Amino acid sequence: MRKIKIITSLILIFAMALTLGACGGGKKEMAKYVQITMEDDRKIVIELLPEYAPMSVEFFLELVEDKYYDGLVFHRAVEGFMIQGGSPYGDGIGGCGRTVKGEFASNGIENNLSHTRGVVSFARTNVKDSASGQFFIMHDDGDFLDGEYAAFGKVVEGMDVVDEIATRPTSGEMLIKKPIMKSVRVLKNYKAQ
Repeated sequence: MRKIKIITSLILIFAMALTLGACGGGKKEMAKYVQITMEDDRKIVIELLPEYAPMSVEFFLELVEDKYYDGLVFHRAVEGFMIQGGSPYGDGIGGCGRTVKGEFASNGIENNLSHTRGVVSFARTNVKDSASGQFFIMHDDGDFLDGEYAAFGKVVEGMDVVDEIATRPTSGEMLIKKPIMKSVRVLKNYKAQ
C-alpha cells in the first residue's frame, strides 16, 4: 500500500512539473525581434541582444508592449553617424518617465556589443543611468561610443530606411521633416533573412 502511495505521489509531482513547464512556469523567454513600421509602411527589423544588455532589452520591450513608441518620430540625424528617436515631443527632450541602468563599461557593466553600423543603443544625458526611451541606430561605425552607451540590438532588415532617414535635410542635427514610427511591435515568428 505504501509503495502505491509513493508511486502515485511521484506521478502527480511529475504531471504537475510537466503542466507548469507547458504553461510557462519557468523563466519567460525574451522576444528576439522588434519591427518598426514607419508611416509610409517601410519597416526596420531589430534583433534584440539580451546577452549584451539584458536590462536594456527588457526595458525596451516594456516600452514596445506599452506602445510608447507608436506615433513618435526620428527627430535627429547625422549622416555617417546615427539617427535618433523616441522623444515624446519630437524635440530630443524627455522620455517615458522612468529610466534604466546604463549597461556599459564606464558604468561598471560589461557590454561588448560595439557601436557598428546598424547597432541600436539607448541615448542618455550626462547621467549614466538616465536612458528613458530615446534610442539611436548607428548609420556608420562609431566605436568611440563603446563603453559609454548601452548597445542592445542590431538592425537585421531595413538599413535602407535608416540610410534614407540619415540623409534627409536637417537644421543642425534636427530633422526638418521628421519620419513617424507608426507602430513598434514584437515579431513572434520572424526568421532572419
